[in-house]
Amino acid sequence: MSRYVAEGGCQCGAVRYGFTVAPGAASFCHCRMCQRAVGNVFGAFSGAHKDQFAWTKGEPAFYASSTVATRGYCRDCGTPLSFAYNKGTWCNVTLGSLDDPNAVSFDQHHGIESKWPSLTLCDGALEEPTQLDERAEGFVNLQERLP
Repeated sequence: MSRYVAEGGCQCGAVRYGFTVAPGAASFCHCRMCQRAVGNVFGAFSGAHKDQFAWTKGEPAFYASSTVATRGYCRDCGTPLSFAYNKGTWCNVTLGSLDDPNAVSFDQHHGIESKWPSLTLCDGALEEPTQLDERAEGFVNLQERLP
């Protein structure tokens, strides 16, 4: 039995990861950077503190998508896997890369200033624009505010 309570990985299986705790509530990020990074109208992420996360098979490649954050992906199949602020305590993974994405609840929309205009949000979730967060020297992510 695995010591991880949630696991996931890329499409080809070369890179795998695990969480020692259940990942936090998922968020959909509509900012332009996430749209481009995942090639869709929003990125869907969930995660936990960096010390509760580990790469368990293979090594992802990393891309510094800005001066404050890095994204991990599989160099073999191109699957986007992770997002983390360089100075933050949280590691997010793409929701679709989890083995069981349905086990994660949905919490918020982030970066709504870039929301696709014809996308109607009627789920009642919190909606917030991207904001500078001096503590993380990056942009606000509500998950970074969790203890």
